[in-house]
Amino acid sequence: MFGKRIKLFSLLGFEVRVDWSWTIIAGLVTWSLAAGLFPYFYPHLSTQTYWLMGTTGALGLFLSILFHEFCHSLVARRFAIPIKGITLFIFGGVAEMADEPPTARAEFYMAVAGPLSSLFIAGVFYLSHLWGKLAGWPVPVNGVTGYLAWVNCLLAGFNLLPAFPLDGGRILRSVLWWGKNNFRWATRISSGIGAGFGIVLVILGMLEILRGNFIGGLWWALIGMFLRGAAQMSYQQLLMRKALEGEPVSRFMNPRPVTVVPSLTLKELVEDYIYKYHFKMFPVMTDDQLLGYITTQQVKEVPREEWERETVGHLTAPCSSENTIAPNTDAIKALARMNQTGSSRLLVLDRGHLVGIVTLKDLLNFISLKVELEE
Repeated sequence: MFGKRIKLFSLLGFEVRVDWSWTIIAGLVTWSLAAGLFPYFYPHLSTQTYWLMGTTGALGLFLSILFHEFCHSLVARRFAIPIKGITLFIFGGVAEMADEPPTARAEFYMAVAGPLSSLFIAGVFYLSHLWGKLAGWPVPVNGVTGYLAWVNCLLAGFNLLPAFPLDGGRILRSVLWWGKNNFRWATRISSGIGAGFGIVLVILGMLEILRGNFIGGLWWALIGMFLRGAAQMSYQQLLMRKALEGEPVSRFMNPRPVTVVPSLTLKELVEDYIYKYHFKMFPVMTDDQLLGYITTQQVKEVPREEWERETVGHLTAPCSSENTIAPNTDAIKALARMNQTGSSRLLVLDRGHLVGIVTLKDLLNFISLKVELEE
């Protein structure tokens, strides 16, 4: 879902990050407020005032979304659901759960916390707007508070749509889960509805484009495509998790991994190992002692003319928790670690000794076969 992310700060134990795509929506919101909404409702103000209102309104929306996601995260913590962090991206924000909710009740309370928080903050801004009118606050200030009250109501209403993975879709899943006591079935139904809503939004967006509203129609279509993709991905992730749940890494690892010695030159590594086995990472060993590993990325950073002189031992990187895993670890944790680090291979260590290598390809092949046979 996300590309390159930048950490902004940590609050209450949650790391807040922003995806590069957020700059697109931030710029678009600021421009649309400064050049369209505020001049329409509050004419005869200066251009500088409109841009100041637009920037303040965009910042208020940013903080409102953060508040929405923090409420999700705090309720999740209450039910011992691990949250990896909060990320803002082009379509809003998301509290990244490391695991699914343990019960339907936990799912319901965590989901409903989002819309309720948006309604709460909408009420705060609306009361501020009314008080500002009575107290004679400047027009730009009242304009921004009125906009933030309206946009938070819109945010709550949109999130209450029963389209998974929106909050309303999660509420629907919790009800279905509670009624039939079948989490997988509830996820399949709510994800299907979410994908259906996505198609509807794409169709409505195309109709708006044909009517001449290109920007508005394009956004509806993009949101619809995102919603459909996210709904389908959520169900696929559940199938993957269920397929690997309870399976140890040792079941999938190659117990006879291809290793290299530190005295090997980079030219020999490339010609005799990388081009032969097509791996991007090799363990570096001396006798039975694991020294670390070397990757194709490390080789790539060395000028080609130095490959005959440079040795593997000089580039060997030490092992860490990001690229190693124990043989008795649940395979779903191996998949999660690969996803977090972007690595497709993990060294399997038992008390510091290399006992195998587990690859993303092996895990995905197992998932594909198990889903095909059991679905």
